[in-house]
Amino acid sequence: MTRTWIADFDWEPGAVTVKKTGARVRIDGETLSDVFAWFTFYTAIQLRRMRPRNKRQITMAFSPDPIRPWYLAWAAATEAGVRLVNEPDEADIVFHFDDSTLSAAAEPKTKPNALLLNFRCADVSKSRVATAFEAAFGYSLALDPRTHTGPAVEKSEQNGAHDGRVVYCPVEPLPGRVYQRLIDNRYGENLVQDLRTPTVGGRPACVFLKRRNVDQRFTNSNTEVSLVTAESQFSVTELAKIAQFTEKLGLDWGGLDVLRDSQDGRIYVVDANKTDMGPPLALPLKEKLRATRLLASALDTHIQRTARSA
Repeated sequence: MTRTWIADFDWEPGAVTVKKTGARVRIDGETLSDVFAWFTFYTAIQLRRMRPRNKRQITMAFSPDPIRPWYLAWAAATEAGVRLVNEPDEADIVFHFDDSTLSAAAEPKTKPNALLLNFRCADVSKSRVATAFEAAFGYSLALDPRTHTGPAVEKSEQNGAHDGRVVYCPVEPLPGRVYQRLIDNRYGENLVQDLRTPTVGGRPACVFLKRRNVDQRFTNSNTEVSLVTAESQFSVTELAKIAQFTEKLGLDWGGLDVLRDSQDGRIYVVDANKTDMGPPLALPLKEKLRATRLLASALDTHIQRTARSA
């Protein structure tokens, strides 16, 4: 299995590149510390996997790509007692799993009445996310850099690129880049705060409060991370809008990057990931396990709710 994991990356001196997304990660002391933190979590989940189960296990397959254990769906499914199988036609649940920004979501051959996850979500580009956000929330994230005056965020369309930067408009748009409102999500003087929100069946299972230095706002290098409930961060109306957003995107399972603007108080969904990794490495192990239990419970609830409505 480890050889299969290694094949997911292109290796070079001092760095690795994720083949599917093109994301490049430097190999340094911080990265090695993150790897150790992840292996500690992975070992804990594997030990919990050995618990005796009294009920028949539901089976799940991932297609077209196999899942790796650094993805949230793997941890949640394992914690929920779901047995992972290789072939979609052997599974009770089939999860469309492809890290690409644009992915062909052709349905494989499945068992009758199999639950399909994310097969309606073939596009998580930044422009598609912004369009779905405006349709659900009624206000805009995207802007025209030729007519806007002041700061804006410029980023690529690609999933997981973390290549955003602040530009000052008006400017001519560059090919393959999108332009969005700069959200004032500052926390204190030197930090910004993201509300990373895993959703299952359109319902947030929990929220990771991710804080980092303002000069690293577009990276994934968190200074601190804490786990809180969705209800503590979002109003009833906002939770309903999040559900509408995921429905418009066709996202049955995924992680949302939500920012709350301190100027107008409104939330903005700036990114959606249908193959989200996690829990965040900076989260303490005890909280990683609690988040996994919350996601497992949300997955089980979605399975049961879907079965009742079939």
